[in-house]
Amino acid sequence: MTRSTVLVTGATGFTGGHLCERLVGDGHRVRALVRDAGRASRLRELGVELAVGDLCQPHSLERATEGVDLVYHIGALFRPENVTRRQLTETNVDGTRHLLDAALRSGVRRFVHCSTVGVHGDIRHPPANEDTPFAPGDPYQESKTEGERVVHRYMADGRLPIVVFRPGGIYGPGDMRFLKLFRAIKTRRFVMLGSGSVQYQLVYIDDLVDGILLCGQHAAAPGNVYILTGEAPVTLRHLVGVIAKVLGVEPPRLRFPVGPVYVAAFCCELVFKPLGLNPPLYRRRVDFFRKTRAFDISRAKRSLGFNPSTALERGVASTAEWYRASGHL
Repeated sequence: MTRSTVLVTGATGFTGGHLCERLVGDGHRVRALVRDAGRASRLRELGVELAVGDLCQPHSLERATEGVDLVYHIGALFRPENVTRRQLTETNVDGTRHLLDAALRSGVRRFVHCSTVGVHGDIRHPPANEDTPFAPGDPYQESKTEGERVVHRYMADGRLPIVVFRPGGIYGPGDMRFLKLFRAIKTRRFVMLGSGSVQYQLVYIDDLVDGILLCGQHAAAPGNVYILTGEAPVTLRHLVGVIAKVLGVEPPRLRFPVGPVYVAAFCCELVFKPLGLNPPLYRRRVDFFRKTRAFDISRAKRSLGFNPSTALERGVASTAEWYRASGHL
């Protein structure tokens, strides 16, 4: 395998951090775009070169991409509740365009863009594949959809080999998004809204990094879009049961109709958002119990040799072990 100089955005985050660690282990020279070098001590320990900059500051990207062979664009503004649509657009859409322009000027040989399966929104006819129409359901998903559209326009120009991947729900050691769910199940405070029959298709972080590296290295990848997630969907009820088993507690029995809670969330948003306050309940959080997320990964398997092999129970156990060791659980 050819060793190269690689730029990773979003390197201080969960996925970007794991990707950097793997790239360093494979012998690549890794550079990370970071806004605050003080938050990047772990990257320094790995031997990653830090390029201080911001996706919203184009001049900083010229320095970051200089001499780079391959860009993994993982960075994005995710879902902090107090950000505006404008801020999401500035980072996830305009920032992506700025980075593409810098990559072109620097002669980057491949650009791998991280999108999200969220661009498909609620999956009406599962499983969704890469050709399923865009149907974003919230401002974050809308910004990622527009960012991906920018990438597709550059891809169509043919001036830069580009690969797009859409990850599913990512979990594993280092992840904090699923911590609330683990805690609620462990303390027996979890309440299932609805029947729990909606489908989830999670991807363990090591499997996802395998897929990302394939996007960066496989000869067939440029010009294509790949969904990267786990092998098969499971129901939310099954996922909760697996977490309970790993944590050594009884599966939650409490259930409540989802409709009234969704209405309550809508009312909370109407009252709190005009006041500039974070509502205690969001419709997006209720959507966790309402929207199916099931996907067909056959293109990535066939074209790239993608093979997500981590069984759900093993992945959940590794995640729970990390939560405990880190004092979170």
